[in-house]
Amino acid sequence: MCGRFAVTLPPDAMAQLFAATPANDLPDVPNYNVCPTTDVHVVHNAGEGRRLVAMRWGFIPHWYKKPNDGPLLINARAETIAEKPAFRAACRDRRAVMLASGFYEWTRDGDTRLPWYITRSDGAPLAFAAIWQSWQSKDEADPPMRTAAIVTTGANARMSAIHHRMPVILAPEDVPLWLGEEGKGAARLMRATPDDALVWHRVSTAVNSNRAAGPDLIEPFEAED
Repeated sequence: MCGRFAVTLPPDAMAQLFAATPANDLPDVPNYNVCPTTDVHVVHNAGEGRRLVAMRWGFIPHWYKKPNDGPLLINARAETIAEKPAFRAACRDRRAVMLASGFYEWTRDGDTRLPWYITRSDGAPLAFAAIWQSWQSKDEADPPMRTAAIVTTGANARMSAIHHRMPVILAPEDVPLWLGEEGKGAARLMRATPDDALVWHRVSTAVNSNRAAGPDLIEPFEAED
């Protein structure tokens, strides 16, 4: 799964990188501790060209009466996304790219959760495969809420040393197909990245708190002698 990540790239650079028009209400960056239910940077194409917009990280099915009416859906499993009632329509018609600079995963040492910060080995931003949905509360005076989830798959051989799941990370040449700009066949993209695509290092347990902030969170952890 993917439950926390960092974004350091300025929105105008994100928009340029993905040939998207940026919205005016994008989340502030840098953010070294992006948590579920917060707004995140998402590229989608709803038929009027690519847009870089803010979406709530936490997909809300249309039958939820309130955002917390059921489980918090921050990830969607690639193996079942096309069959799950919550996700199948979005998987077919509303695919997107969620942007990150790196993400966190945890291993355990006894009762202690040890965090790792994971990035692309070439230093490029991460393009997480995502799905999105516009959710409307029963109060029609409330504006619709755009919500998103990250698509995950089984970890590659190297990543499995840290966690058995990982986000689906799109290569630049695969983004048009995932966004529905090049016809059908996006299902083949829901796979693990090659073993050499990612690198990682231990970071401080400070990031175990969802209230932690600042660039120190992604700095390599050096154990005391």
